[in-house]
Amino acid sequence: MKIAVIPGDGIGREVISATLHILQNLDLPFEYVYAEAGDECMRKFGVPLPDETLEICRESDAILFGAVGETAADVIVRLRQELDLFANVRPAKSIRGVNCLYDVDIVVVRENTECLYKGYEFEVGDSAVAMRVITRRGCERIIRFAFEFARREGRKRVTALHKANVLKKTCGLFKNVFYEIAKNYEFDVNDYYIDAGCLYLVTKPWIFDVIVTTNLFGDIVSDLTAGLVGGLGLAPSANIGERYALFEPVHGSAPDIAGKGIANPSATILSACMMLRHLGFGEVAEKVERALENVISEGKTTPDLGGNLKTMEFAEEVLKNIG
Repeated sequence: MKIAVIPGDGIGREVISATLHILQNLDLPFEYVYAEAGDECMRKFGVPLPDETLEICRESDAILFGAVGETAADVIVRLRQELDLFANVRPAKSIRGVNCLYDVDIVVVRENTECLYKGYEFEVGDSAVAMRVITRRGCERIIRFAFEFARREGRKRVTALHKANVLKKTCGLFKNVFYEIAKNYEFDVNDYYIDAGCLYLVTKPWIFDVIVTTNLFGDIVSDLTAGLVGGLGLAPSANIGERYALFEPVHGSAPDIAGKGIANPSATILSACMMLRHLGFGEVAEKVERALENVISEGKTTPDLGGNLKTMEFAEEVLKNIG
């Protein structure tokens, strides 16, 4: 199997190196093909996402992505649209040893290709206007994906977040399609306005299991859920389409700590676990995830979690714990 590896910028390179250190010691049938993208790529080649990188991604079974800086919209957003990675899956699970606000296990499923992130913006006189695009097809496939994910993972409830009381056409469509599709599944289902949903995520997050929502709302809510379990350093994600799949940590390139070797690679390691499950290596994913949780529970962490391990030292501890 071919894995496209895009380290990107800043700590992206460091956390990818740490993650590959683990993967390459697990006797997996993977060929890793490196590709360039991001700010440094822009400086070198004049474009943040070269055609060659896109071609490598299209020829791969999965993509493992680090982080990019100022060119993020031209790289990761474009990759999602070019490869039609319509489903963004972001788990938020409490880990023993991390000072979390709550003990939760929530998954946010976010539509990844529509909404305001289509980038349809223009100026009218001294005003700026953005078009929000929500299609029935887009609603149907992300909502169906959320229910199928919930069934596959043994989840019990699916909740839609929207703002249909104000955005009557776009969010109204999303809410209506949600309940149309829900009739085909045996789950507890409900919906909240996005503002109320954010309130409940802070005050009683245990009422949530799988959340499905539109692109912009999902971007915001999934950072909120990451905050519930210890921050972006522990937040993995998957971008899934019909043909392609890209896995990335949620955090950015963190130029303030780049090069110091102290970045937390947990989110990238957990993203790799999501990749392993996607490719059919669920047992290996379980071993890596369990090892990471054991290491953290023992207090062996990077500085962001109160420890003193370097990025690669943390990866080595995880590898040793896999046994």
